[in-house]
Amino acid sequence: MPLSIPVAPFQGDADLPKQTEVVVIGGGIVGVMTALTLAERGVPVVLCEKGVIGGEQSARNWGWVRQLGRDAAEIPLAIASRDLWRGMNARIGAETGFRETGISYLCYDRADLETWGAWHAKGAAAGVETEMLDAKQAQALLPGAQPGLLGALHCASDGRAEPWLATTAMAEAARRAGARILTGCAVRTVETAAGRVSGVVTERGAIACSQVVLAGGVWSRLFAGNLGIDFPQLRVIGTVARVTGVSGLNDMPVGASHFAYRKRLDGDYSIALRNANITPILPDNFRLMGEYLPSLVTAWRELRLRIGPDFVQELRMPRHWTGDAPTPFERIRTLDPAPTRPFIRKALENLRQAFPAFAQARVVQEWAGVMDVTPDAVPVAGPIASLPGFFIASGCSGHGFGIGPAMGQLTADLITGATPIVDPAPFSIARLRPKLAQAA
Repeated sequence: MPLSIPVAPFQGDADLPKQTEVVVIGGGIVGVMTALTLAERGVPVVLCEKGVIGGEQSARNWGWVRQLGRDAAEIPLAIASRDLWRGMNARIGAETGFRETGISYLCYDRADLETWGAWHAKGAAAGVETEMLDAKQAQALLPGAQPGLLGALHCASDGRAEPWLATTAMAEAARRAGARILTGCAVRTVETAAGRVSGVVTERGAIACSQVVLAGGVWSRLFAGNLGIDFPQLRVIGTVARVTGVSGLNDMPVGASHFAYRKRLDGDYSIALRNANITPILPDNFRLMGEYLPSLVTAWRELRLRIGPDFVQELRMPRHWTGDAPTPFERIRTLDPAPTRPFIRKALENLRQAFPAFAQARVVQEWAGVMDVTPDAVPVAGPIASLPGFFIASGCSGHGFGIGPAMGQLTADLITGATPIVDPAPFSIARLRPKLAQAA
């Protein structure tokens, strides 16, 4: 069955290698960038993806590459990733859609001004060059905007890239650099010897290796749980649409409290209802409720709780298995949830009021993606000391596309012992699971 989004085609390798140095589990942008960086450094690496490269959230996001609005812990990673995006097309010899267009967050009331004014000060202290624009400056920056703006937070060095294109282009570059990339090849489990990683078992057979990176996005908690690793992670579903018939706006992605838009490489626009996501009620919501309550208190206006057939499906899904039988990763190759159409209708209504250029906009495509969210909405990148040789690079909390290049390089740095691109301490599993950061 075709996916609800187009993803640039990628043909995986036909043969299963018998051994390598590193196996990366997951063909999203974080896993692909980990494999690319390792391959460029001469490290033998095999990437295994249960479905298609970039088929889940890496191709379903807004396509923003931003430093604006990041958590303080994540700002260095966002800055480093922006720098990597700047040279990505030249590095991989292909088009990712990256353009350094700037990004603006618009202020329509005093609360917006206070929120983004406070972040402006925080960002400046962390090295992000932003401007807090007044009403006149914001209006001048945004030709076509209706009157009513009180100001905007603007970062000229932010930009955009094309989700459906970028990850597969990076994967082709990784293969040219020497990585082996397998699609339609789920990893079932990890094998150990003498208390450390010794290989993986895939649906096609075993691969001997000394190190494994779990970059499985929303699937990471399930996979890690089978190894006795309790990785805290919940799911949030975001909806996006592509609209055509818009002209007269500049190339900059723009967000406000009630809409977001990005000009695409094909000239159309991707739009969304900002601060509106679905949180499906699943068994893990109850298992992890205590850890997520603090963030729910502050973010409850952005989330719509929903209970449906997914609850029963998750309840019936096995949480433990061996490597000699099919796993949940083979039963569900790609998560392709239905979009929430009322969100798109409302986003388009809001955009038409703010920018007359959207008056004749027509929706030509809608889709949804599942984000993997940690309790503090900050990713995890680093080793799991209780299982030597095993690394997790996941939990990007809806930020993975923008920060993916630096997440991949940080993971490769930790594997090879290179100087980390950023301080890895804020991304250690230790902040969420101290025992997993301690050697067994």
